Amino acid sequence: MPELPEVETVARDLRSELVGRRIEDVRLARDDVLRTPPADVFRQVVAGQSVMSVDRRGKFILLGMDGGDDLMVHLGMTGHLLVCDGDAPESRHTHLRARLDDGRELRFDDTRRFGRLAYGSRAQLEQARALPALGVEPLSDEFTPDALWRLLHPSTRTLKAALLDQSRVAGLGNIYIDEACFTAGVRPTRRCNRVTRAQMTALQSAIRATLLSAIVNRGSSVDDYRDVWNARGNHQEVLQVYGRGGQPCFRCGTTLKKTVIGGRTTVYCPHDQR
Repeated sequence: MPELPEVETVARDLRSELVGRRIEDVRLARDDVLRTPPADVFRQVVAGQSVMSVDRRGKFILLGMDGGDDLMVHLGMTGHLLVCDGDAPESRHTHLRARLDDGRELRFDDTRRFGRLAYGSRAQLEQARALPALGVEPLSDEFTPDALWRLLHPSTRTLKAALLDQSRVAGLGNIYIDEACFTAGVRPTRRCNRVTRAQMTALQSAIRATLLSAIVNRGSSVDDYRDVWNARGNHQEVLQVYGRGGQPCFRCGTTLKKTVIGGRTTVYCPHDQR
């Protein structure tokens, strides 16, 4: 599933292409990708509006429309948002086509259909549970070592399980938790209440640095992720531990350990993450 760096990359690309553009027409091939409102209402209220902003909240993209509400997109596991020529070939998994005033289209493709669309005010999206309660943004000024300590230290869960909880820290997922824990030298299997202040400070710094580096590299295409132009990200080329269980650590040569936490495959170095 695309995580914060991938979603941020898509949001930034959309911002440069969509802000100021008017949506002339909306076509939905499948109504079941829409969480709220009903499909006929969605088509009616979105068509004719202009995109005023593009924001990201956790793993969610929010297109701010001139009517004051948001068009929300969650990419799920295989969702793609594309900006293309209006006469470009359509995928058989294209569920949304929004024609823009310059002749191009914003399209949403999703092979496995775990992604979703919704439209409404933030309050309406939250009430419909299309937009869940999300925790602190890890690239915000509020994400400090003290904040991370307060969020995690009281918990007896493992670091990996706690960081996967989007109500604590928004946008983190399997890839970047493993990478950040490796950078910080802390095992993802460690219980939160056993992490020291120094380790928590290192982890906070590693989370931020890991995410920023991945954004510079336009995300990790370890599976289905593609950007707005259908191009792969580059960060998978520099991943240190994710997906490398049983292989030697790039830093020390120790065989990387693989386990499962919260249903997610987790990899760490038993030497460098003591």
